[in-house]
Amino acid sequence: MEATTLSIAKQELNKRYNRLVGTSATNLCTHCGWCIDACHVFLATNDPSKSPVAKAERVRKVLKKDHDWLSKLVPFWTGAKDLTEDELDDWLNVAFRDCTLCERCVINCPMGVETPQLLAAARGALSKVNKSPEILYDLADMAIEKEAYLAESSESFLNSIRTLEGRVQDRLNDPTASIPLQKEADILYVPLSGAHTIVPAAVIFNAAKASWTMSMFEASNYGLFLADTARAKQIVMRIIKEAKALNVKEIVVTECGHAYGVLKWEAPKWFAGEFNIKVRSILEVYDEFIDQGLIKVKPIENGGPVTYHDPCNMGRKGGIFEEPRRVIEACSKEYIDMIPNKVENYCCGAGGGMVANDDWAETRVLYGKTKAEQIKATGARKVITACDNCLHQIKELGEHYNLNITTSNVSEHLAEALVL
Repeated sequence: MEATTLSIAKQELNKRYNRLVGTSATNLCTHCGWCIDACHVFLATNDPSKSPVAKAERVRKVLKKDHDWLSKLVPFWTGAKDLTEDELDDWLNVAFRDCTLCERCVINCPMGVETPQLLAAARGALSKVNKSPEILYDLADMAIEKEAYLAESSESFLNSIRTLEGRVQDRLNDPTASIPLQKEADILYVPLSGAHTIVPAAVIFNAAKASWTMSMFEASNYGLFLADTARAKQIVMRIIKEAKALNVKEIVVTECGHAYGVLKWEAPKWFAGEFNIKVRSILEVYDEFIDQGLIKVKPIENGGPVTYHDPCNMGRKGGIFEEPRRVIEACSKEYIDMIPNKVENYCCGAGGGMVANDDWAETRVLYGKTKAEQIKATGARKVITACDNCLHQIKELGEHYNLNITTSNVSEHLAEALVL
């Protein structure tokens, strides 16, 4: 590794040293240990080196070297040290593999230490020197390149949507039902690339007779997982330009925790003055459709109780707790909550881009052990969640830990319960 790589990484790390990171990076942490049992990774492994405080220390001691006055005087006393090649290489595991940035440690910290912000800063430094997981770069760049691809040739994409449109018409027994594209409407719905985020949502939008159009782009933003703001902005800007061109009143984001977070919270800061369009989760829209009587549902039998997993980005970071529960309870004969839930809910173990990396599949399932135990304790036969990463992970947890469950997103569950 050339010395310039270290200097570039260090420069990027210092660039990210803001008030929030700085407060958590110096002497706020008292090493009290309250965060340890809050971490699903530690609970699954019982490895102290994977506790939030231990992971934070790996980054904190480097930041202290340049930013803590006491560390400048007596670095041996505070543990401050320079960034080394070995340390930078080790951050790949510390910041990406062993932390999903779920923030459960933060809400259980009496001092409010933002460990995920420290580890996100480490991710940013790694991404700057091309040492982050390669698959995340690939996925982010593919999303950016799709804009150019669609500008040149969108025929195959349009044909695939027409095929899905036929499925929507069959579900509704309505040959006029559609998946509108590139049309002015009140709502721009931004899905993921899978049919499971397109067909059920289209069925519900058509049933509610909503004024909507579907985005040509997917909601996922792997630039966010890389802590690469430049890539993340490019991915978001495609959707902003589309929304403005179609004169929509709001952007409605599919069931994807990080995609909701980046459009709801980050984009307005990144594009202040340029981006003033309302953003909502589709869960909020479904809740409104039912409340206003725009769609009717009846409780369905699921072979036992159903439960809901709160995605970290949608729930703990985004505040979406009651809307999915109201929708699910309206559609289910028996509902039971996990314990703990809502803001205290445990991460599924697949967040922060973890689910995209096949090399860490075995580790990811291990880190989901606490979630599997939560699910088992409910006795639920069906687990519903509102995040594609969580959905993928919980399916695998069900198989690995013999949970005897089926899985679904909220859209699929609601579409099944529609009274047409």
